[in-house]
Amino acid sequence: MEQEATDIVIFRVRNVDCAFRRAEIREVLPLPRLSRWPGLPAVVQGFFNLGGRAVPVLDAELLFGLDDEILEERDAEAVIYQHLILVDVPSTFALLVDRVMDLATVQTTQLMPVRDRHTLNGCVGAELDLDGELIHVLEPRHLLLAEEQAVMADLTRQAEQRLKAWEAPA
Repeated sequence: MEQEATDIVIFRVRNVDCAFRRAEIREVLPLPRLSRWPGLPAVVQGFFNLGGRAVPVLDAELLFGLDDEILEERDAEAVIYQHLILVDVPSTFALLVDRVMDLATVQTTQLMPVRDRHTLNGCVGAELDLDGELIHVLEPRHLLLAEEQAVMADLTRQAEQRLKAWEAPA
């Protein structure tokens, strides 16, 4: 009997290794210049223009609550290795991570399910022991609470209006 395999994209936030199933992300991008205006929630690092659409960028460190210590400025070398992981569910957003580490193929039997009650909103769907390292396999559709999704939708509409205001007339 042949085992099912799945591809995962492994990334690091602080010293925590996480992953998404490859099928759940659109692409990995280098960090572009972001547009940020006063009043945005701290977790929203800004927006970038992707094909005429405003895409919000969420800081994974803040989103995951890994900011318990005073955040120090990231040095220039650390910043150049940061990546955005573009996700389209439940809506389009990019997750700012310290670094995308690898693309790995794992057997689905290696994924140990995590009960919803053990994570906020069921955001960790499984855990994986890969070469002795614990990796949290995240569920993109559960990263944001319903209220956060509503706020993000409103902020994205505002960003798209700002973007349209700067378009040159045809």
